[in-house]
Amino acid sequence: MPIDINGLSNAQAPRSGDSSQIKGSANESASIQQDATGKSSVSDTVSLSETAIRLGQIGVAVENQPVVDTKRVEQVKQAIMDGSYSVDPVRIAERMMEFDMALKPKD
Repeated sequence: MPIDINGLSNAQAPRSGDSSQIKGSANESASIQQDATGKSSVSDTVSLSETAIRLGQIGVAVENQPVVDTKRVEQVKQAIMDGSYSVDPVRIAERMMEFDMALKPKD
């Protein structure tokens, strides 16, 4: 249930059973300003760091990527069917060791 908080005075507190109630006074968490009519209004500000903004952009980019690279899957299928697909066990073992080392916590 949306709550319109614009124009609330200190005397108009949210109901005590309301789960969206904000604890503390408006002075503690927000700045109070008066508009042209003299009524008080409460406004909060939020600022994000460059890193947070970039992480958000990366998250959106990742969400837009397909889960499976169908082009690569088709290439591997074709290589298996024509007999040109080869497995290099040394390379696989090296990659598994690199992955294992990357997962270990650094001291």
